[in-house]
Amino acid sequence: MHWHGYIWNGNGQELAREAERRPTSPDFFSSLLPPMRTGEWLAKPASRIAETFDDVDKAIEWMPTVYEAAHLHDPIPRSLRQDQAYDLLPRGVDVQWGCWLPGGRFVTVGMICCPNRHVQHPCPQSRDKR
Repeated sequence: MHWHGYIWNGNGQELAREAERRPTSPDFFSSLLPPMRTGEWLAKPASRIAETFDDVDKAIEWMPTVYEAAHLHDPIPRSLRQDQAYDLLPRGVDVQWGCWLPGGRFVTVGMICCPNRHVQHPCPQSRDKR
């Protein structure tokens, strides 16, 4: 197993456009919005991957660096988020962090397991090389 990191930072009102956040929509693959289900990130083009990790420790170290780069005050302690990620990711459970920012923006950082236990998408990096 390996993990793909994804980031989205945008106008939170755009998240209401749920149709294009579902893989059944023709707009899903070109939409920059995060999917409704975490594992569906793997159906997006490989260019949407921010980072890929073979080492779970490095994956978990990466998440707060990009999450905190959004200059947000997160009410959930970093240690709690990381402890949960250390529990979940090695067991094949995706981890998604999200928070509202000033001005109605929203940031989300996801670490998605590949292969994924919830969706049957091939690895985007191997699929997009074909």
